[in-house]
Amino acid sequence: MEGYRVLIADDDPNVHQALSPYLRKEKYQMYSAYSGEDALNSVKQFRPDLILLDLMMPGRDGLEVCREIRRISNMPIIMLTAKGEEFDKLLGLELGADDYITKPFSPKEVMARVKAVLRRMHEMQEDAGSSHLTAGNLDIDMAAFIVRLNGEIVPCTPKETEILWLLAGNPGIVFSREHLLQRIWGYDFPGDTRAVDSHIKRIRAKLCQNRENPWDIRTVWGVGYRFEIID
Repeated sequence: MEGYRVLIADDDPNVHQALSPYLRKEKYQMYSAYSGEDALNSVKQFRPDLILLDLMMPGRDGLEVCREIRRISNMPIIMLTAKGEEFDKLLGLELGADDYITKPFSPKEVMARVKAVLRRMHEMQEDAGSSHLTAGNLDIDMAAFIVRLNGEIVPCTPKETEILWLLAGNPGIVFSREHLLQRIWGYDFPGDTRAVDSHIKRIRAKLCQNRENPWDIRTVWGVGYRFEIID
């Protein structure tokens, strides 16, 4: 997994300096941005495979940057948040961030998350034997991380696409929030099951508003979610 491009968007130079040797060790290409505007310009210029995005930056903050990135890309976004910013973390997940890490953090912890996210994407894209799934008017191409509804591409984040793939590939099966965390995030997630709820909320807003869909994502109260084919 060498050669991945990682953008660090944080106004604190110490963050860049702390992570630089770890990224070099993994032979990742590192790019730096120190403001929200710089982050957006770097995304367009370098097209990173993953961005570490600080919540509080001068000018355009991390939430605004996250919202803008999601309009043009489904690249993984890991948000960096200060301890105690629980509301902002959840809002970040709702806007399309895939994960968050609380400051202060260990560079080894950050690298473990980065490697896990990139490895997960690599494995899904390499699994060409089962990369395509169709359920009525819903079409999921995991090799390209593309979701289509009625033939039209619907922009979804990698985590949203994976959750949808797992649910749609197992219609009628109830997945608990804890199971989804384990299966989709693939490591010990430091947050709680509200991350799953935030992603399901976004999936529903994007895909489940059409009353003519022959399927739906149902909530099983107190348990989790299931993909249900509507007769």
